[in-house]
Parts: sequence; structure tokens; C-alpha cells
Amino acid sequence: MVLTIYYTSVSGSREVKQQQQAIFQYLDSMKIKYNLIDVAASNDLKEEMYRKTGKTEIMPPQIFNGDIYCGDYSMFFDAVEDMKVKEFFQIK
Repeated sequence: MVLTIYYTSVSGSREVKQQQQAIFQYLDSMKIKYNLIDVAASNDLKEEMYRKTGKTEIMPPQIFNGDIYCGDYSMFFDAVEDMKVKEFFQIK
């Protein structure tokens, strides 16, 4: 299992940067593999993120397990707080 995280390397929002970093640090600490897709690199990648989530009013980070949409930062944060991270990431 390898997660995919749509993120942005270019953001004027400190909050977005902190959210992305929190997810990366958590995954690294748990030794969970992930791929990063930088939506700032191409408008096509941003459109791909919108298409895969089914939403157009979203911001990175957005998390996927394969083609399965796991959620955004707030959903990740709630899963950590509720100790339901495996369920969030859909890890068996």
C-alpha cells in the first residue's frame, strides 16, 4: 500500500503548509509509504485532484489510498484524535 497525497509546494497560506507538514511527519513516523503530487507543478494535476475527489472547492492536502479518496487534513486530524487512522487510510 502506498498513499498518494496531493499537495502544493507554492502556498501563501501558513496553515496549508503546516497541515501538509503534519501529514508528512505522521506518515514518516509510522513508516507509511506515500507519493507526493504537487498541484502547483501543473494545472492538469490540480484538475486531476478535483476530478478524483469529486469536488472543485478544495485545497491541498488531499489524501488517497490507490483510487480511494481518504480525505483532507481535517478528516485526517479527526482520525488521529479518534485513534482511527487505519480506517481513515483504509489500511487492512
